[in-house]
This record gives sequence, structure tokens and C-alpha cells, in this order.
Amino acid sequence: MEIQENIVNKVALSGLVTLDPAQFYLPGERVVYDIKDNLFHGLMLREKDFREFVKGHDWAQYQDKYVAITCTADAIVPAWAYMLLANRMAPYAKDVVFGDAEVLETVLFAKQMETLDAEQYRDQRLVIKGCGDIPVPVSAYVELAKKLTPVAKSLMFGEPCSTVPIYKRRD
Repeated sequence: MEIQENIVNKVALSGLVTLDPAQFYLPGERVVYDIKDNLFHGLMLREKDFREFVKGHDWAQYQDKYVAITCTADAIVPAWAYMLLANRMAPYAKDVVFGDAEVLETVLFAKQMETLDAEQYRDQRLVIKGCGDIPVPVSAYVELAKKLTPVAKSLMFGEPCSTVPIYKRRD
């Protein structure tokens, strides 16, 4: 059996540029605050009790954390209650959003992707990396497609050795 001496890496020669959405991940602890623990009998929020809780709660525990505020109980919670929590957490937390952990991740990725200069990818054949160690919300892939389609020559999803075509500009 003959050994091939000149192994050619066709992927490296293809001119594909790989963009890893995980680069937009903001490191830091994530916390979900569930207002259900403040509900009276798990059904409703009583303003007087809630304000007492807010006054005595240790808000410093949210220092340098990303916080999502939600309610997982089937209850009516007035908007001012979420506002009050955000008001108390904001001086400590890196960011506070309304929603669950998925919404928090979506918002954090979106904020980071605002910094992406799409022009650097003008006329490039782009592969948006599809898997990695950091979970990337689907919303991040949607945002990348919106931002990069107007400038890219082509847009693909996956790995350079196995891509799914998303867009190809007709020249």
C-alpha cells in the first residue's frame, strides 16, 4: 500500500471563514429570581408583605451576577412588583432582565452581538459554527443571519467539513 506524501487540507484552502457565536458569551454567574416565593398562598402578591420583604432582603447577594426575574406560578403579578425588584437589584447586578434563564441568555447574547462589525465579513464565505462547549441560544443564530446576510458572499451553518447552506449571493 502506497503512502500519500502530499496530504492536502482542502478545508484550509477553501477560503471559508469560521465565526463561533460562543465568542459573544458573557462569562459570569446567572441567577433566576422567582417571585413565586413572595406570593401569598402561592396565588397573589400582597403589596404590604412584598414591600416588607424588599426592605429587609439582602440585595448584595446579586453583586456582579446576571439576574432574570420571573414568576413560575400561575398568578397575576403586577408590573410594579418586577420594577421594584429590578430597582433593588440593578445597583448590584451586572444586568437584570424580565424572563427565565433562556430569556436572560438571549438578551446577553443580543447585547454582545451589537458590537459585531459585520463589515469585516464583507464578501467572505462564512461558516457559523454550530456546536461547542458553550450553549448558544437559537436567537443568536437568527441575529447573526440577519447581520451577516447583507455583507457575506455566502453563509453556512456547521463546521467547515460539513456545512448546511443558508445563503449564497448571486453575483
